[in-house]
Amino acid sequence: MSAASLSPSGEAAGLAIAAPNAVVAIPVRNEAERIEACLRAIDAQAGIPAGSLGVVLFLNNCTDATAAIVADLVPRLSVPVRVTNVEYAGAHAGWARREAMNRAADWLGDTGLILSTDADSRVPADWVARNRAALDRGADAVAGRIELDAAERALLPPSLHWRGEREDIYSDLLTEAEARIDPDPRDPWPCHRTTIGATLGVSVEAYRAVGGMPAIALGEDGAFVALLLAQGLHVRHDPAILVTVSGRLVGRAPGGVADTIRARCEKPDSLCDARLEPVPRALYRYAWRRRLRRLHAAGRLGTERVWARTLGITPEDAARVMAHPLAGHAVAEAERLSPRLVHRPLGPHQLPGQIRLARAVLPLVRLVTRLIG
Repeated sequence: MSAASLSPSGEAAGLAIAAPNAVVAIPVRNEAERIEACLRAIDAQAGIPAGSLGVVLFLNNCTDATAAIVADLVPRLSVPVRVTNVEYAGAHAGWARREAMNRAADWLGDTGLILSTDADSRVPADWVARNRAALDRGADAVAGRIELDAAERALLPPSLHWRGEREDIYSDLLTEAEARIDPDPRDPWPCHRTTIGATLGVSVEAYRAVGGMPAIALGEDGAFVALLLAQGLHVRHDPAILVTVSGRLVGRAPGGVADTIRARCEKPDSLCDARLEPVPRALYRYAWRRRLRRLHAAGRLGTERVWARTLGITPEDAARVMAHPLAGHAVAEAERLSPRLVHRPLGPHQLPGQIRLARAVLPLVRLVTRLIG
């Protein structure tokens, strides 16, 4: 592996630049067509103090004009940018995101906000401010939502639009039910359940507490948020944070958005995301999460063993669940071990019926949860 660094224009000129309190970390590979739009969107952030924002670009294995475009653009931006250019045969998406975020953490020091996005994304002008506000309200991390670039979305087949719209509707219905049955005071409804590296924010302290971004080839963003939640840290899934991403069919990272879009074009009947279960199974899962969390908080997981028998968990495995000092770890372990909490995702043809059922059941969920508190 070899690396070369390219500093911000102010540093290159020998000027002192105050350390920012927020740094955007971006892994980059062959994004000559989109990197300028990405950087200009970050440079246009509003509602934050001047000098409070920095950018880390981690260029890995670029073989197009990306590096030249970055070198030309960086001196003309108002935000300081630190660029690392690396060639590494073992590179993958999770490793590159971790490397970028580690460099952001090093720049910030002991405190501050690390923000993750992608080189083919365009963040809104209030992106940093909204992430900062969520942390100021007590969150340790913030997950936003994404939308496809409108022009590229228009080129996708109608079947994909039909499926995507219904998945979004059903996800929102299940998310409200989950937020009411097993509420997180730091992540109240309205919220969402999108977890994607194109829009993540996390405090340096929380980032280091879980050992940083997992360096895994696929799903590093979801694994990272799962680590935060399991450690009892607070993740706000803010529906007001919306980042535009590419709708291309050929991406830079295996398993990313482009691969998902292409796979669904090629196999329209492929299963939905694992969390999009039938309504009865989803409600059963949320109710058990609530019960396990409350038993753990009361110190009664070890004295009330009915939960283990009901969930089909052996006494030996139940002891492993009870041994976890953090509720998030205990609940996650119980879900992993229980044969009755295995995820059974839907096929797209099942979505309309489940949407109707969720809409019928949700008023009752609202009423009951309001009464029991």
